[in-house]
Amino acid sequence: MSDARSRILERVRAAQRTGYVPSIDRSSLDTLRMSGRGPLALRLSTGELVERFLRELTALGVEHHVEPSADAVRARVTATVGDRPVLRWDADRLPYGVGDLFPRAADGASPRDVQAAAAIGITGCDAAIAETGSLALITGRGRPRAASLLPPTHLAVVRPDQLRETMGEFFRERAAELAGAANCTFVTGPSRTADIELTLTLGVHGPGRVVVIVGP
Repeated sequence: MSDARSRILERVRAAQRTGYVPSIDRSSLDTLRMSGRGPLALRLSTGELVERFLRELTALGVEHHVEPSADAVRARVTATVGDRPVLRWDADRLPYGVGDLFPRAADGASPRDVQAAAAIGITGCDAAIAETGSLALITGRGRPRAASLLPPTHLAVVRPDQLRETMGEFFRERAAELAGAANCTFVTGPSRTADIELTLTLGVHGPGRVVVIVGP
């Protein structure tokens, strides 16, 4: 067996040992099926969704913060950005007044060289998927996808009411909007690849650092 094959198989075995598999109460599911209520009857509370989402972000290596007020969200964003150049969604597309903090930031209408010079991209999201720690971002007016893909750091601001348990729930809710959108980006941790000699490298195809701030 080649060394490369051995390394791949060992990584698979390691992932099987450390992977997180949520527990399921089969008896509860059977009861729900018989009652006709279905799996949505098991929906998590907002607090449980936030907890699950943060746990997945930790596993992905995503820096995350939960802030108690809009002022605290803006303070956290300001501290994270510092004096670095910003590429952001339009101000009216960002929650908690975050867009007003950077009136001179680049946006989707800025020249390409200005967008490319940004060190940090600031976006909101359309959904935060608790099951996988993913952010769903639907492209639209004032919401350039470059903000989440081009700068080396992506900062996303999330409202608790945007949390969804699964990807399927998001697809069901937004099916019509997704069908008409030019693009929907799913961000699950920093960009990473191991294509070259199985060496994990961050930031090759997108931001190498992702920061998520959950507001009140």
